[in-house]
Amino acid sequence: MGAVSAAEAVARQSYGKLVAFLAARTRDVAGAEDALSEAFAAALAEWPVSGIPRTPEAWLLTVARRRMVDATRRRITAEEAEPTLVMLSDEIEPEMEEIPDDRLRLMFACAHPALEAGVRAPLILQTVLGFDAGRIASAFLVAPSAMSQRLVRAKSRIRQAGIPFRVPERDELPERLDAVLSAVYAVYSEGWADPAGTASASRGLVEEGIWLGRLLAALMPDEPEVLGLLSLMLHTEARRSARRDAQGEFVPLLQQDPALWDAAAIGEAESLLLRASSFGRPGRFQLEAAVQSVHAARRHTGVTDWASVVQLYDVLLAQTGSVIIAINRAIALAAARSAGPDGADLAGARGAARGGVAQADVAAPADAASPRGGNVVPIDRAAPPRGRAARWRATRMAAAQAAEQEAASGSAASAKAGALEGLAILDVLESDARLAEYQPYWAARAALLAQSGQTKDAARAYERAIGLEADPALRRYLQRQMDALKN
Repeated sequence: MGAVSAAEAVARQSYGKLVAFLAARTRDVAGAEDALSEAFAAALAEWPVSGIPRTPEAWLLTVARRRMVDATRRRITAEEAEPTLVMLSDEIEPEMEEIPDDRLRLMFACAHPALEAGVRAPLILQTVLGFDAGRIASAFLVAPSAMSQRLVRAKSRIRQAGIPFRVPERDELPERLDAVLSAVYAVYSEGWADPAGTASASRGLVEEGIWLGRLLAALMPDEPEVLGLLSLMLHTEARRSARRDAQGEFVPLLQQDPALWDAAAIGEAESLLLRASSFGRPGRFQLEAAVQSVHAARRHTGVTDWASVVQLYDVLLAQTGSVIIAINRAIALAAARSAGPDGADLAGARGAARGGVAQADVAAPADAASPRGGNVVPIDRAAPPRGRAARWRATRMAAAQAAEQEAASGSAASAKAGALEGLAILDVLESDARLAEYQPYWAARAALLAQSGQTKDAARAYERAIGLEADPALRRYLQRQMDALKN
């Protein structure tokens, strides 16, 4: 392995571990990140000449620690700096084999109630995983400049307030645990969105997310939401090999062969969900895992119980008010109302994996979690803007009329009624400006428009979804769906 490749490998595998170790001792997250960046720059300059050190992590940590010592000396007086300098200089020797893993402590520090609730999960993603502000902003449907400012303020707050780096006591967990779980799910989802492993920045994130989930479950075995998150990740991971065919083409959930799903992973996920439910404290991740459990049951029944999926989304929507979950619910509702045991073929709507519950692959997502899949983005409950309100009322009226004709007109009317009902939900959400660049919304809309026979509007929505999709296999799939409208 070359020097550059070695540095990249350490960055992928150990960035969060190194930042956590440095920051846990100084409470200066920004300073730790800056020092580590300088250490990586030094590695790229020195390793090609002097060779890769026997313990690259320890080498980087030693250099970063020295940079922090220098920065501390420049910033504050000698008397004020002495405790920090002693702590940094005594910590680690260059040849130390094992570096303590303080990532969990860093994650809970980033989730401290002294920080704004909306910045806690993004801060975890940047400090522990090294995600840049633009990548995080896309996941949370926020402008990159605004996200950068929030992250800078949060890091300053950690240092100024002296926020402790520790796993909180049980009575402190409720207000902090959700941000940690959301960040872990976003880590997993980011890797899940790159099933072929072609993006170097995403390699290993699936394994990292599941590892963090298992670590949390081991530390907090009586926290049902922790168990629910691990169950959710294992359920979706169980379908990994079925998401692409032999040619690397995308396979939507309803077309996947359940025999290809990992039965052992599903069994573990079901056991975790059963244990979580025994505590009688249902939460978001347990409900999302339950959606996946319904999909997994198709291995035995051959059909999907869409009515149960809709009921679970109803509860999730009431709990979270998430616009992303509302999109998933629209897809599921259309499928539940449509003809056939598995509902409409809504393939192509990216809505659920990235959309809050891995419902994807139905319309593309249940198996497409991404950072967007782990986030709860509240709905703007304002009425549809003037101009859209009339179309919204017309769509609702058409859905009602189609439903009345269902018994007489058979399965075609049933499918159309379901699609129109789903579209009525999406029409209400359309007023949310954040959805203009949100690919799952347009993919879901395109699939429902096609199902309802509105081919011209469907083609336009497919074009928008294709333009916003980064995965080549998904783009090809959506293109085929759009081409099929011409037949």
